[in-house]
Amino acid sequence: MTKNPLSKTLEASRLSLPNTVVAGALRWPYAISIAAVHALALVALVPWFFSWTGLITMLIGVFVFGQGINLCYHRLLAHRSARVPKWLEYLFVIVALCCLQDTPGKWVAMHRFHHNHSDEQPDPHSPLVTFLWAHIGWLVVHNKGTYNVGMYRKYAPDVLRDPFYLYLEKSLLWVWIYIAHGLLYFAFGLALGYVTSGGIIGGLQFGLSLVIWGVLVRTVVVWHITWSVNSLTHLFGYTSYDTGDHSRNNWLVALLAVGEGWHNNHHYDPVSASNQHRWWELDGTYYLIKLLQWLGLATNVIPPRHRRRAARQAPVAAG
Repeated sequence: MTKNPLSKTLEASRLSLPNTVVAGALRWPYAISIAAVHALALVALVPWFFSWTGLITMLIGVFVFGQGINLCYHRLLAHRSARVPKWLEYLFVIVALCCLQDTPGKWVAMHRFHHNHSDEQPDPHSPLVTFLWAHIGWLVVHNKGTYNVGMYRKYAPDVLRDPFYLYLEKSLLWVWIYIAHGLLYFAFGLALGYVTSGGIIGGLQFGLSLVIWGVLVRTVVVWHITWSVNSLTHLFGYTSYDTGDHSRNNWLVALLAVGEGWHNNHHYDPVSASNQHRWWELDGTYYLIKLLQWLGLATNVIPPRHRRRAARQAPVAAG
């Protein structure tokens, strides 16, 4: 049976694990926390913990907290596609920390490293190794080439110069922020459930429902959406540009990740605040940036490459 072109392309460019990966060396804090959150999220299957409010809270939270990653970690910090006041940037970072996707310094350094070596041997999470490696494996296996202070300083010096972000690297504050926001969900649900149901059991049930659905399930969903940008958008979709890697535009990931799935567009023009290169390639994260700009809260919004090029050529044409 003849293999399809995608299979041939993947076989021709297949990568092995980066030679800096330590065989069998798990990053235990990451492996345990990822497994634990997944296991706790499965409690949502128990009917007693279900509530429509919990489900709706989860769905809204996937968008709201997901923007902590998409808008803040990715476009504001990693690519500096726009600027916002520092108090707002810190607020967005706290929202991102509630996704339990590591500190801003580590996240930004890893993402910039990926862009620098996309689908090449040093790439920390290329699916050309395997799909599971790109999706989750790279997070739980120690890689000397990426998990080191030198790499963080090289690829995220601007982030680490900020005292707040540097403190996050040196402490477990980011973990406590995640735990604290879970406790807030529980306390709110406990109080509201107690008042509306007239008893502690009702309050306990509603509080746990909000935590399980609004925090744990939402965390797992946001994880897999983010990880899908690393895995699915380097395997499935269409390409509009020759970027020298396997980045692709994937409509499903773009829908789930609010515009991040137009990944080939992004690799073609990483600094642009917009991944939308065709009218139907909707980019909700960019629309949020434009809303912030309209409100006077975002400045230095970097337009797509063709607009930057036109702006540079305009004075020449006028002269």
